[in-house]
Amino acid sequence: MIENLLLGLETALQLHNLGYAFLGVLLGNIVGVLPGIGSLAAISMVLPITYSIHATGALMLLAGLYYGTSFGGVTTAILLNLPGTPSHAVVCLEGHALARKGQGGPAIFIAMIASFIGVSVGIILMSGFSPILSDVGLRFSPADYFSLMVLGLLAASGLGTGSPLNGIASVIIGLLFGVIGTDIVTGESRFTFNLTELDDGLDLVALSMGLFGISDVLLNASRLQEGSIISKQKLNARSIIPTRSDIKKSVKPIARGSGIGSFFGTLPGTGAVISAFMAYAVEKKLSTHQKEFGTGKIEGVAAPEAANSSAEITAFIPTLTLGIPGSPTMALILGALMIQNITPGPSMINNHPEVFWGLIASFWIGNLILLVLNIPLINLWVRLLAVPYRYIFPTVTLLIAVGAYSVTNSLFNVYEVFIIGVLGFFFIQLKLEPAPMLLGFVLGPLVEENFRRALLMSEGQLNTFIIQPISGISLAITAAILVWSAYRLSKRTQPPSSTDSSI
Repeated sequence: MIENLLLGLETALQLHNLGYAFLGVLLGNIVGVLPGIGSLAAISMVLPITYSIHATGALMLLAGLYYGTSFGGVTTAILLNLPGTPSHAVVCLEGHALARKGQGGPAIFIAMIASFIGVSVGIILMSGFSPILSDVGLRFSPADYFSLMVLGLLAASGLGTGSPLNGIASVIIGLLFGVIGTDIVTGESRFTFNLTELDDGLDLVALSMGLFGISDVLLNASRLQEGSIISKQKLNARSIIPTRSDIKKSVKPIARGSGIGSFFGTLPGTGAVISAFMAYAVEKKLSTHQKEFGTGKIEGVAAPEAANSSAEITAFIPTLTLGIPGSPTMALILGALMIQNITPGPSMINNHPEVFWGLIASFWIGNLILLVLNIPLINLWVRLLAVPYRYIFPTVTLLIAVGAYSVTNSLFNVYEVFIIGVLGFFFIQLKLEPAPMLLGFVLGPLVEENFRRALLMSEGQLNTFIIQPISGISLAITAAILVWSAYRLSKRTQPPSSTDSSI
């Protein structure tokens, strides 16, 4: 592995390849700060340029765009409660609360370090275990995916700060949002109201920007005549550095988040969004201060960002070693390889070692460039919060509108975002939180698709979900959590036992 990585570093550090990596992460970072214009749009725009670039340089450019957009998206998620990409939606929960306390700088700093560590873990796994991890991912049957997603939905109900019943209600609303569109089996339109724009379902970017961005703008509309989001404070280099306590609290969440992200990243169709939500749910369950989540816990920033970054790196494993793209963005990467007459698959490592290992080495180099670019800018970003809210309000609204329009170049997406935002505002008034809704929306179609596929493969036998080991274990864990939660709820609702008060 060391020899292979040295070959990769030798390739990636060539001046022209280094230039492509720098250009990719710079453009990706700029694009990532703009809400809605994610890696898919960025790579689509740059892909034609790669026709005239050598394979290694082309892939380093596109990979830099890919994780650069993710790196930049965390900034607006923390400072403005506006996720640059859907995978950053969960970072808003704790990150924006920290920003309102005047701790936006340390939150961004921890997020960047967590991202770099998550990438490093993903690179190590990709370097040493690509064939093994790809084989494990292929062994997952539809029943296994279904059971894992059910477990994920249960975890999603605990993402909010309110009661578990409100969390479950939020998940169900998200599932209902996911039903809109074309049925995957029959091809019939469902709940589209004869609008052809809804045939592909609600747009994930529109949903995340509406539920988090627009709803937050409406919630803070009463503050238009007030000052800034945070009180004006002295900002210097020291004010953005996390405290020892923050660093200590972040170490284990970063490690757990990196592991969760690496696992889900290798599974086609899951990826960074689910990884980030699962990492947050795990940290909340393990915390001894669960009630404080939602008020600004640094663990809720560190774990999701590490999971998001490691998942984005390990997502390259099935794409490069098996030729199976796990997401639309990975499909574009696959297309870029084919443009260069390189066939992804098990033979790619042997036939094109300089391309494969050069790309892996570029992940480290690119993320180091991102750290160098972004850490000096943290102070500048945090100063945005000292701007009066009456100026931030129209700016954020404009960015959301531009981001929504850029996804499909259609005004329908803009209307969609604002309608969802108004609904999100009323949901929050009813104590129904947006994070469980978003994960319910992401997981809902996957749950339905894998449930129906498993039944088709087993000829309608429901016991297929129990007799398969991974599926059976996942459902057993789900059932155990439900029983334990019901038991704890019943203990809380029991009236206190009467005692003899006579003296």
